[in-house]
Amino acid sequence: MTPSVRILGIETSCDETAAAVVENGRILRSNVVASQEDLHARYGGIVPELASRQHIRLILPVIDEALRRAGVGWADLSAIAVTYGPGLVGSLLVGVNVAKALAFAKGLPLVGINHLEGHVYANWIEVDGSPEPQLPLLCLIVSGAHSDLTLMLDHGKFRRIGRTRDDAAGEAFDKVARLLGLGFPGGPAIQRAAEMGNPEAYPLPRAEIREGWDFSFSGLKTATLRLVERLRGSGPLTEQQVADIAASFQEAVVDMLVAKTVGAARAFQVPQVALAGGVAANRRLRERLRAECPVPVIYPPPSLCTDNGAMIAAAGYFRFRAGERADLDLDVVSNLKLE
Repeated sequence: MTPSVRILGIETSCDETAAAVVENGRILRSNVVASQEDLHARYGGIVPELASRQHIRLILPVIDEALRRAGVGWADLSAIAVTYGPGLVGSLLVGVNVAKALAFAKGLPLVGINHLEGHVYANWIEVDGSPEPQLPLLCLIVSGAHSDLTLMLDHGKFRRIGRTRDDAAGEAFDKVARLLGLGFPGGPAIQRAAEMGNPEAYPLPRAEIREGWDFSFSGLKTATLRLVERLRGSGPLTEQQVADIAASFQEAVVDMLVAKTVGAARAFQVPQVALAGGVAANRRLRERLRAECPVPVIYPPPSLCTDNGAMIAAAGYFRFRAGERADLDLDVVSNLKLE
């Protein structure tokens, strides 16, 4: 009988302090996330120095809790996987330095993981008997900092075919939510408001990039700003106007994401499409992709779409199995590329 491979995953690329234990790349034994959402909400966005300080306070208790919930000790682990980029330098340094210290002290192998790769591997976590994803896989990675279309040719082999040329989709959600006074983070706030709105209330523009698979969201964001300024010229926005703007904006973002993803799925003839990243939790994006995509669409549960240690542990398993190891001089790379 093949022994189980248990990986401790550590994720501190932005404002979540997270650790998890995953067995054999798919079985979730624990997943602990300490969110800093309330800390940064008063500023309308992430304050890097505050995020780093909070990671320092939380990282060891979060790791201890992940091991406790998994019912394992250090001797039961096969390796430690940690995010080393992309992300905020100060936040990344906390996770990487703690992971290196623990790997040295406990005599465990260390595996460095790309944060975006981790988001993709959230789809490998087994949920209610879900099957393992099929390769090659077309991945739509959408978050606060990234909007990428990437072909996953095999484990550890990625080829980016499209990206945003300006704002990421999640960044646009955050900025429009702040504009409408809906709070932070913007994605969930826009989604909640949009549920009470009419997505056809305001004809917002969709960027049409005819060649390739790139996205653009800055024009939509600017058009939404101009719309709000015009409506506020007649007085404060009503609750219904806010809901209608949120719904119209969300529909425009989803239109652009779905159009490029469906087109790429047909062009590259992949067996499946995978959603990944924080915006992958958006219900409208999920339902539109499933309805319009010519191949099956998979996505993690919402708890595994936002930053978490489980996705890093899952990715770490496949790199560990391939024989990859990081040295103890592993450094962070804030603009680390996936391919």
